Amino acid sequence: MGQNLRPSNKNLEGVVPYDPKYLPARLMLSANENPGSLPPAVAGSAIVALSKVPMNRYPDPLANDVRDLIAQQYGLARENVMVGNGGDELLFNIAFAWGGPGRIMLDCPPTFSVYASNARLCGTTVLNINRELKSLEQGTALPSSSAQQAAESSSGYGAFPLNEEAVLERVAQGDIDYLTICSPNNPTGDLASVGFIERLLDASDTLVVVDEAYEEFAPAASSVVPLIEKHKNLAVLRTLSKAYSMAGVRLGYLLANPEVIIELQKVRQPYSVDSLSQTVAKEVFKFQELFEARTTMLISERDRVYEALSALDGVQAYPSAANFILFKPEGADAAEVWQKLYDAGVLVRDFSASIYTPNCLRVSIGIPEQNDSFLATLASILEED
Repeated sequence: MGQNLRPSNKNLEGVVPYDPKYLPARLMLSANENPGSLPPAVAGSAIVALSKVPMNRYPDPLANDVRDLIAQQYGLARENVMVGNGGDELLFNIAFAWGGPGRIMLDCPPTFSVYASNARLCGTTVLNINRELKSLEQGTALPSSSAQQAAESSSGYGAFPLNEEAVLERVAQGDIDYLTICSPNNPTGDLASVGFIERLLDASDTLVVVDEAYEEFAPAASSVVPLIEKHKNLAVLRTLSKAYSMAGVRLGYLLANPEVIIELQKVRQPYSVDSLSQTVAKEVFKFQELFEARTTMLISERDRVYEALSALDGVQAYPSAANFILFKPEGADAAEVWQKLYDAGVLVRDFSASIYTPNCLRVSIGIPEQNDSFLATLASILEED
């Protein structure tokens, strides 16, 4: 009798634990992290502030000081903001609050796999409308001006565009409870247009979640935050993990109508954002301008790495508006290339087993020296093959 165990929730059947293969390496270019730590001025100020945190006391459960700073940045009210333990907690809160048995979530793969897995864990039916791979000439990139124009128009940017009309038609049927669109999209780097998102918001009362975790690397006009004022069914996810070097601190935030925020507060874990994370976040918001030069450098490096990858024989690189690039070593097996890169001390992300991104790898953008080392190592491997 003592050896028996009651089965876990049936929704866990077949679920594979999320494993990004975060392994030690000389060059960590797999997790879309910022290659630089906090700027010295920010780190110094944070250390002083952290020394004053009463660690024996619970944190502000709603992180109201941080909410106020975020609201001020976007011209919103505290009631429009919710802070979470990274964007991942907020994504799960959305799945819990708007999903469940008998409810439907619309997904647009290839995209961040956590959207669909969260929905299934909550017993939600997942409906896929796949992105459509656009054929791009080898070595030709869409210039930055094209990305800017796409952000302002009715069509998106990138090689894996959303099937916009199919999404609009399906949502207009009125039975989709929520959907999530990543823009720029992980792992493909595509950008959804503001015009399309606005049409989508008008199509029904579906909760439209736009994940803008990588927005700082995209054209300014591509953010849909300005639409929050007019559309009750919009929620925009942002994070300090990428552009603001806080992946290890874990702090994300959601911008939405107060009615959405209230529903999410009903399901959030109490005290999920600790006092230390709140303290560091407040320092980051005070010194945001210190991150701008690094973000500009990463954007420039992204474009340079894209051109270099496109120039390699047997490589198809896909244009990106984020801080990473998806690429396909067409003349070699991507899984083998991943292993050879790792054996040489370079860790990238392997997406080759996915039916949506066959034989593809994704490289995060680092500082110039890291990018040069990655490119040289990859070129050497491909020459050997």
